[in-house]
Amino acid sequence: MPPPKKRNALTLLRWLLLMAIPAVWGALYYYGALDFLENRTLDLRFRARGEIDAPVKLVYVDVDTDAIHQYKWPWNHSRYAQLVDALFGHGHIKAVGFDLVFSENARADFGLKEQNEGRRAFGMAIRKHRNVVLAANYVPGPGMLKDELHFPFLFEGATDPAKNDVPEAPGFPVIGPTWGTIGLIDTYEGEARMAPFFADTPLATFYPLSLQLCLMNWGLGTDAIHRFPDRLEVWRPDGSLQTSIPLRRGQLVEANWFSRWLSPKNPRVSVADIGDYLTQLESEDPVKQARGREFFAQFQDAVILIGPVDNLLQDLARTAFDDVPVPQVGFHGNLIKTMTSGRYLHHVPRWTEYAFAFGLTLLVSSLAATVGRRGVIFKIIAGLLVVAYFGVNYYAFAYHELVLPLVLPLGSVFTTSFAAIGWQLIEEERQKGRIKGMFGTYVSPQLVESMVDSGQEPQLGGHEAEITPYFSDIQAFSSFSEKLPPDRLVELMNEYLTACTDIILAQGGALDKYIGDAVVAMFGGLVPLKDHAYRACVASQLVHRKLRELRTKWQDEGDKWPEIVWHMQSRIGLNSGPTVVGNMGSQARFNYTMMGDNVNLAARMESGAKAYGVYTLVTDATKAGCELHGGDRVVFRYLDKIVVKGRTRPVPIYEIVGLKEDVTDQTYEGLILFAQGMSLYLARDWDSAEARFGQSAELEPNRPGDTPGVENNPSLTMIARCRYMRENPPEPGWNGVYVMKQK
Repeated sequence: MPPPKKRNALTLLRWLLLMAIPAVWGALYYYGALDFLENRTLDLRFRARGEIDAPVKLVYVDVDTDAIHQYKWPWNHSRYAQLVDALFGHGHIKAVGFDLVFSENARADFGLKEQNEGRRAFGMAIRKHRNVVLAANYVPGPGMLKDELHFPFLFEGATDPAKNDVPEAPGFPVIGPTWGTIGLIDTYEGEARMAPFFADTPLATFYPLSLQLCLMNWGLGTDAIHRFPDRLEVWRPDGSLQTSIPLRRGQLVEANWFSRWLSPKNPRVSVADIGDYLTQLESEDPVKQARGREFFAQFQDAVILIGPVDNLLQDLARTAFDDVPVPQVGFHGNLIKTMTSGRYLHHVPRWTEYAFAFGLTLLVSSLAATVGRRGVIFKIIAGLLVVAYFGVNYYAFAYHELVLPLVLPLGSVFTTSFAAIGWQLIEEERQKGRIKGMFGTYVSPQLVESMVDSGQEPQLGGHEAEITPYFSDIQAFSSFSEKLPPDRLVELMNEYLTACTDIILAQGGALDKYIGDAVVAMFGGLVPLKDHAYRACVASQLVHRKLRELRTKWQDEGDKWPEIVWHMQSRIGLNSGPTVVGNMGSQARFNYTMMGDNVNLAARMESGAKAYGVYTLVTDATKAGCELHGGDRVVFRYLDKIVVKGRTRPVPIYEIVGLKEDVTDQTYEGLILFAQGMSLYLARDWDSAEARFGQSAELEPNRPGDTPGVENNPSLTMIARCRYMRENPPEPGWNGVYVMKQK
């Protein structure tokens, strides 16, 4: 065994090397290699949370296939003027935003005069209604600028507005305080997840379409916006805060997705429907007029988003709720819902993410790498910690909009745990060889394997442990010595002791020593066993079962064995409690053994079994421990409350009648009669008790003359006790305690 200091140094080195794994995961996370997976897990959290409501009336007006077929595409701008007039005039909306870029470079099939007239009509409609936001972006599309525009991200060094590109925006005269407003529709890295919320340019600072519509909904202008390194604040004229928008990387805002695109929470109408109902509203038919008014009533006080939804227009993206790409105008709608509800997604600082991932990795991998009997429990705890982190992660997101990393900590946890387990398996093999070398010369190989499985080295020297000492002895063994020559006696004892020892070891017990025909063992000594009492009780009954088989075998061998061998019986005594165990003896020779009052009491149970005519006698402590871990498999019978020789405190004692699968209905009936007799006995009704014991004696599993080697049983013992008590009544304060005069 390596010295403790060296072993601790090796363990520390091993964990330092293992901690390089979470360091690698941290580096991957820092450089964005895990962003894709983190985003996918965020989508799963959205779906697990489900759809939620937003405190804003938002309606999508679709440029869909029906509208494109009904009105020849591309449309003259007069079509948009008509749309704006209808929505404001008849729908009484608050604001409308176009997720369409009206580029000066876009050409239509109609003439220049018609085009200019349409633009003028559109401009007049915007000037009339004011709360109209037109789109601008840095991503060139069909018919737009050929030269690539670069979005001025501050975190990429675009800090000088004079050097930054200007977005592609409408070129006809609709810009300005009296004509209309421009809103950016760019997304970050082309995903419907985050959007840049301002762009500083030589002309002006541009804000996104969604923010501009929110300002109009609140009755505010861009002068209400106050910029800070980590947030945008919007203030009301009275000095109160309307909202505080958290910025990621100083410029980006993350959308909180409220629903799927195709959802009842996303009311949508087609541009074609608006045209149809506008025609009905303007007709002379009162029924059609009423139908038109009813249609436009749905827009009352709404914020409108007009955008392309036809697949041919190619403005599609997958979302947190939609695996199949859907119209990207929904992204701007969810940004509006995020700002009006104030339900912004928040992220903890990066250093916190790294610290938590490192700590969780160290804790879980340490538990997962634990081996032996405790290892299973610790591995379950490790698994529960991982499950708990999933739960905390979901709870933080669903109820507090707090986004905790998932891929970084769990990836680090699993890979480090697997590496730690693999390393531990190698170390376990080395430890196994070391333990075998230390203890293989003076304890059984089975016990050595059990010690290895426990994952801990046994303590050298005495220590207190909760165990069940086991003592057994052959009934009337001196008679065997008289009738058998030494070589046959050795052969018989070897066969018997081998059977007993195999059963004890198979049940997890440890052999202490042989004393002639006696077997001394312990359950829970070298290796802690919570169910040591149950194991000892089961082992005792398996020994009796095996002895019945051996008696039949010896009898079938004919003259090889005298008749006394055919009737061999073994008595077993058990007790449970704190006991001193360890290597005890001299410097030259020692033995791993046990000592203490509870050991002595177990020995008294073995010797006291004869007085009651039973073959397994246990204390109440053993019965309680057995039933705690073994249920009702072991059948007990209360016998007495005694004071054994050498002790002053009474101990309730029980017979183990057998294992449940071996006990007959007749025996159960006898046990009921015996229990009734005990109640009468404790009530000092000696005559009734004797009569009831007489009935139970007929149903005893072991009866003199019927069962080999049986001379007495509990019922006969209690009959004799009742007769004695009748002739020698106990003192008035008698509480049923019987004082044994012999060991």
